[in-house]
Amino acid sequence: MAQITPRIDFSSELSGLFSLKGKTAYVTGGYGGIGEAIAWALAMAGAKVAVSGRDAAKAKALAEELQRAGHEAFGVAMDAHAVSSIRDSVEAVAQHFGGLHILANCVGIQREQALLEVTEETFDEVLQVNLKAAMFLAQAAAKHQIAAGGGSQVHLLSVRAQLGLRGRGYSAYCSTKGGLVMLIRQHASELAVHNITVNGIAPTVVRTEMARHWLENPETRAQVLGR
Repeated sequence: MAQITPRIDFSSELSGLFSLKGKTAYVTGGYGGIGEAIAWALAMAGAKVAVSGRDAAKAKALAEELQRAGHEAFGVAMDAHAVSSIRDSVEAVAQHFGGLHILANCVGIQREQALLEVTEETFDEVLQVNLKAAMFLAQAAAKHQIAAGGGSQVHLLSVRAQLGLRGRGYSAYCSTKGGLVMLIRQHASELAVHNITVNGIAPTVVRTEMARHWLENPETRAQVLGR
């Protein structure tokens, strides 16, 4: 199979930093903007990489692109709305690669509704995807990481875990990201004895599909670029 030049290249940044050869990484939400970049970086550092999302075809397409660039990769479906799907995806990754060392959880949704308009259905969905899914991904991954003698879990947070947004309907999003901060801290406390680190990364605005409509709004775009 002819190799391709990757669309996202972190080789210069990763050079000399560390090697992940012999490690298996699972990136949930792996074909999204940030998730895809993380998947490429992990692969370039030498890890075998599995990527997942609700759209199995997109996950498999990215895995094939990684393979054409010379990396070991695997695509699998995962629906963050269902704990059974979450658990099944972790088992599929561990079985495919023979273990699991790294979890990079990039799953997340935002359903913008003003405080006085938030519905129970909307709040429950955001809670399920942003917080409950993280809980059960961490649990399923930890079982394999403990068996491997250690590992790493990294969850994608947001500055909205600490900062509200004036005039925007972020009640569900902010509260779930804030809850995820404490979930990470608790898991770090529990899993340290097993040589498993648990951390979160909280970026601000990144040009992704989820943020596209926000950045296309002239007022919010000017607000971000004017800082």
